[in-house]
Amino acid sequence: MQIQYKPKRNLLQTIFHVEIMQGMALTLKKLFSKPITRQYPDERPEIELGFRGQHALVRDEITGESKCVACMRCVTVCPSRCIYIRFHKDEDSGARVVDSYDIEALRCVYCGFCEEVCPVNALALTEIYEYAAYDRESIFFDQEKLLGNWDRFVEMKGKAMDNYVNPFWRPRGIPEGRLTAAKRLDVPDEWTVEGQVVGSQANVND
Repeated sequence: MQIQYKPKRNLLQTIFHVEIMQGMALTLKKLFSKPITRQYPDERPEIELGFRGQHALVRDEITGESKCVACMRCVTVCPSRCIYIRFHKDEDSGARVVDSYDIEALRCVYCGFCEEVCPVNALALTEIYEYAAYDRESIFFDQEKLLGNWDRFVEMKGKAMDNYVNPFWRPRGIPEGRLTAAKRLDVPDEWTVEGQVVGSQANVND
């Protein structure tokens, strides 16, 4: 690490307080510049690609229930250990059935890993950022709350939801051939491995 020291002031700079004058000049300059303060909530920010907000479980359009298959990948990858899943196996089919799905949102670091590893895109960090509470229980999301968060997000998006694709459902840096069928989604070019440069060159071959 290179340390760069501030040049020593000469006698004239010390006498005339040049640094103070420079600071006052900057203050005067900013005084007449256009303000950048956003008048929230009248002016709302534009949500950028990949924004990670309130958690939600995606509701299956056919069954009306969560898409989660209890593969436990989100629980395994979560760095803050804030996801808790309980399940049982169906006696006839042997498939896993989710009994409970809980997220302790106050512990979440919003890394998006849970979205990326989910093979069926059952979890989403939505574009909803306006939520708060006065107690911890209100931000402890169980399965019903998570499904309700998805319903709220769908209502907020309206018609735009018809073509909605969460970019974290299509993990960056992984060739399409290595993804599950559900994760082979159309996303902007900059969100695919082909549109990125990793090191000297991204390897896009399967």
